[in-house]
Amino acid sequence: MTSPRYPSLTWPWVGLLLCLALLGQEYLQLATGPNAPLTVYRIALMIVGVTSLALILLPPRRIGYVLGFLVCVALMGYALYLQYVVNLDPCPLCVLQRVCVIAMGVIYLVAIFHNPGRGGAAAYAILILLAGGTGTAFAARQVWLQSLPKDQVPACGMSLDYMLETLPFTETLKTVFEGSGECAEKSWEFMHLSLAGWTLVFFVAMVTVTFALVRRD
Repeated sequence: MTSPRYPSLTWPWVGLLLCLALLGQEYLQLATGPNAPLTVYRIALMIVGVTSLALILLPPRRIGYVLGFLVCVALMGYALYLQYVVNLDPCPLCVLQRVCVIAMGVIYLVAIFHNPGRGGAAAYAILILLAGGTGTAFAARQVWLQSLPKDQVPACGMSLDYMLETLPFTETLKTVFEGSGECAEKSWEFMHLSLAGWTLVFFVAMVTVTFALVRRD
């Protein structure tokens, strides 16, 4: 069993790239008010950082599936903690992101017991891409809504349960994706990123790492 190899990068280049990244952030911070470019920049940096760390520590395939499942469980556990202990009710876009996290967790769980070869691992990676890509779209939409100036934030809308009861399913998805006022609220932040921002980082990193597991026997 051989470890995956990635292109080497010498330390001077790492230092230069880090310096440029910090200079770029300082430049974007000069803007006042809602700053969508800075938010995108921070999310991109965290995606690169989290994904790179995961690839460096990339375990054998089956263990990778176990860790992916545990990450999904941890995310859902924390989401439920925020909802029922901290009393932060999820908006419709948050609920759909949770559905995508649960779907990914189920895929990882099946993969653990299946323990596939490279062909099966590629199939699981595609399923993770479908679930994670959908979650990425929902999370990115919420991040965009959160970056809008207050006068451009849409009004609060119907709850997801009410929409599912009164609207066709396709119309519900369209309405939820367009977003509403409650989806634009930032009730939780860590390192200047909202919960939607960190969820976006999770989706992209997990999809990337799952495809890397295809060649990790």
